[in-house]
Amino acid sequence: MEPAATEKTDIKRLGALSLAAMGVVYGDIGTSPLYTLKECFDPDHGVPLTPENIYGIASLVFWAIIVVVTLKYVLFVMRADNRGEGGILALLALAMRATNADRARIGPLVVLGLIGAALFFGDGVITPAISVLSAVEGLEVGTPMFQPYVIPITLAVLIGLFAIQSHGTELVGKLFGPVMVVWFVTIAVLGFIEVAGHPGILTAINPAYGLTFLFTHGWIAFIVLGSVVLAVTGGEALYADMGHFGKLPIQISWFVMVLPALMLSYLGQAALLLDNPEAVKNPFYLLAPDWALYPLVALATLATVIASQAVISGVFSLSRQAVQLGYSPRLDIRHTSDEEEGQIYIARANWGLLIGIVALVVGFKSSTNLAAAYGIAVTGTMATTTVLALVVARHQWKWPAWLCIALGVVFLVVDLAFFGANLLKVANGGWFPLAVGAAMFLAMSTWRRGRVILAKRLAEGAMPLEMFLQQQKQSEHMLRVRGTAIFMTGDTDTVPIALLHNLKHNKALHQRVVFMTVITDDIPRVSARDRVVVEGLAEGFYRITVRYGFFQEPDIPKVLRLCKAFGLEFDMMDTSFFLGRETVIPSVHPEMAEWRERLYVIMGRNAVSATDFFRIPAGRVVELGIQVQM
Repeated sequence: MEPAATEKTDIKRLGALSLAAMGVVYGDIGTSPLYTLKECFDPDHGVPLTPENIYGIASLVFWAIIVVVTLKYVLFVMRADNRGEGGILALLALAMRATNADRARIGPLVVLGLIGAALFFGDGVITPAISVLSAVEGLEVGTPMFQPYVIPITLAVLIGLFAIQSHGTELVGKLFGPVMVVWFVTIAVLGFIEVAGHPGILTAINPAYGLTFLFTHGWIAFIVLGSVVLAVTGGEALYADMGHFGKLPIQISWFVMVLPALMLSYLGQAALLLDNPEAVKNPFYLLAPDWALYPLVALATLATVIASQAVISGVFSLSRQAVQLGYSPRLDIRHTSDEEEGQIYIARANWGLLIGIVALVVGFKSSTNLAAAYGIAVTGTMATTTVLALVVARHQWKWPAWLCIALGVVFLVVDLAFFGANLLKVANGGWFPLAVGAAMFLAMSTWRRGRVILAKRLAEGAMPLEMFLQQQKQSEHMLRVRGTAIFMTGDTDTVPIALLHNLKHNKALHQRVVFMTVITDDIPRVSARDRVVVEGLAEGFYRITVRYGFFQEPDIPKVLRLCKAFGLEFDMMDTSFFLGRETVIPSVHPEMAEWRERLYVIMGRNAVSATDFFRIPAGRVVELGIQVQM
């Protein structure tokens, strides 16, 4: 291909990715104008609608977007890609690798990463609720007669959205980008018309207005920050979805379309409030002429569904990473596309999210009430992301300490100010996402700790593999039966308990015995050429080590086909898989609190079976049980 043609193809592909990113990545932050300014001037805050206050709050919103989204996420955090992937757990893995020499720092980093991931789940529950509800509330602007139908319509939209998740989002995904382009163009035009009529509002980009508001209003200004943060709540999605589109398309979409559209919308709403203070009841929808109201409600509902879809997909991806990195029991993860690896469906996460969202909509009843609960989870995640990214900058990129400290001061002052302002919302609903986050943190940390303790207990009574192989060499009377036995084991240096039990009861070994260990590396993907390592241990004994990234799911039959390149072939009809099934019983001297032991047992019982998780043919599996004291 000619260089010019290649360049043209690359530009075309970059444009397509940028368009797609506009739909998936920016759905959440792109719909924030629906409610942000309205909540900033909530009567409960006690902020008079004076020109000085309007300019001050508009300036705060402007600079929040510049500092948090543009400088921090788009230009700084997105540099911290884990082999092209982003997200809080991917960043945690990167930070742990960067500080691997200093083991004392690993523990606090893990705690920080788990807190950020847990809070993301809390954000995942509240984002679809407030986004769709705020869009449907536009019907009330047209006529109060729609008021009784807002909640039912919102629930119908949300239930429909979650009901189609199992069918995949490939078809709907093709519409995401174009719909969001129409959305951003629409809000930009509506904002521009108002700004053109009041061009003086452009001076609100002067940070002096925002600083003056903060210093002259004291405690009230601090409370208002809890609403200003609504303008940047979708920032975490930029990083989490980086692996789907790449860094450059996301940055292009931001600077070319999303940032200008958001700024025009916010400044336009501020200009409208200067001219008509009564518009504070819903400044976004009142920007539109009367004839455009209902089409705008329909478009906003579509846009908020897209925003919700982005969060749902993020929760699915985070759940998969948690399983692969050992922070969650095995889940039933189903691919909904043969072409896109990132399109997955997790039934438990899907219906769990829907139950929480329905409870929120029914319980809080309006976007204003939900806004009281929104922000605390995402600001907590933002702060943890800042710390982990700074660790990577210092230890992996070798940035000078003074630069990291300077960035840390700027970003953390903003993050913690927003987080502190949102802590004031705890009594008014902020407890809900915190409760969800606390539950998820407890579950992930308990599972991780339980697996460590269980591995230690199993190792205590295990036989060293070297000793076992030596015994087999010296034994001339061991009966060897036809076929291949594959023993799944997590410890490459000891004999699987399933093998010892099989030997104890059947008094025989297969002609070919394979010890297979599946390892999940702290990188997103392991290439097929690095997937398998085969070692010959002794006559008839082999070790197979299989590696995956945390964005990949194991497929053992496919792995066995790869072994042919190492001279080891498998006939599935002549191969048996031996799996150990541990039954955990309480310990006399527990290393975890008794209630956490019980939680671990319950989580283990509800885990997907190893047979299904590793995609092993069920008819070729033999499970051998063992009781283990925690």
